[in-house]
Amino acid sequence: MEHHSEAFVALDTAKLRNAVAIADAGRAGEIRYLGEIDNTEAETRKLVAKLASKHARLTFCYEAGPTGYGLYRLIKSIGHDCIVVAPSLIPSKPGDRVKTNRRDAVNLVKLLRAGELTAVWVPDERHEAMRDLVRARDAAVKDYRVKRQNVSSLLLRLGRHYPGKKTWGRTHLNWLTGLKLEHREQRIAFEEMLLAVRQVRERIERLEQAMREAVADWTLAPVIEAVQAMRGVDMVGAVAFLAELGDLSRFENPRQLMAYLGLTPSERSTGENVKRGGITKAGNARARRLLIEAAWSYRFPPRVSKDMQTRIGAAPRTAREIAWKAQIRLCGRFRTMTRKGKRPTIVVTAIARELSAFIWAINREVAGSHATAN
Repeated sequence: MEHHSEAFVALDTAKLRNAVAIADAGRAGEIRYLGEIDNTEAETRKLVAKLASKHARLTFCYEAGPTGYGLYRLIKSIGHDCIVVAPSLIPSKPGDRVKTNRRDAVNLVKLLRAGELTAVWVPDERHEAMRDLVRARDAAVKDYRVKRQNVSSLLLRLGRHYPGKKTWGRTHLNWLTGLKLEHREQRIAFEEMLLAVRQVRERIERLEQAMREAVADWTLAPVIEAVQAMRGVDMVGAVAFLAELGDLSRFENPRQLMAYLGLTPSERSTGENVKRGGITKAGNARARRLLIEAAWSYRFPPRVSKDMQTRIGAAPRTAREIAWKAQIRLCGRFRTMTRKGKRPTIVVTAIARELSAFIWAINREVAGSHATAN
């Protein structure tokens, strides 16, 4: 049997079956579609063993998606290279209107051999578990907003208006529990809606407590403690941000982190014409949203609030210095851009972009100190 030196293998993954295509090394290497296999560990091991008997080196790839990273870890454990591809960065032809499993697998293996694919960062199993916990809390927060809106919509239809300003605080909840509705059916519906709000709130509190307990023995615990020195970043925000992005040390400079978060301006330039547009919105949308939310706090003058005292006290001295430097710069830049007439959304996006650079700097200092200690 002929033994080729190297081959590239692409899998178009699905829930039950994976489509497989292979390409021999070299520009003129043969490209073949091998068919579909069951999406099980036994079938995958059988495929890898069969291909390894014919090729000295194999490189696998598949698109990131709902099937997760189990296939990646399985192939790596067998001893072969594998990358998980970012779907949004796969080159495509505008006129290609036919999409099948076979065509996707063949196209993917061609791009893999040509080096045109962009790999995503694959977390380890513990990090992925932390990400699942964070996203469960995020889903509960979204459900909490929906449940509260259901209560507000019912009261609006009934013509009941809260006289205060801040809703869903202690005073508002007392007002809600004291409401008396005329019809029995409406009272039952209203009480069930309030019960749903309380249950979701309790679920959020349980998930946040689980996050606090899980952080203690996590590898990124020192970075989370240090990042909380930044204004607008509490424990939940720091854990969520690092759970989505992972170890920031893989970014060589802040610009790479900004680009990964999709906070850099888009551009369409040709010849002498230079046209820049809004941010690219590439990368992780959840992490970008967390930075945008934190950036709004810099519209106020620099200060250390009472709530920040405990968080800042636990952070290293270098992190505190970087966080204060960030307050001085970003608060001043927020006011300067606002005076120039920039829209608030544009201002807060620019602040979020620089905020990511300060977080990167804190991570570098913490990682460097721990490396020195070790």
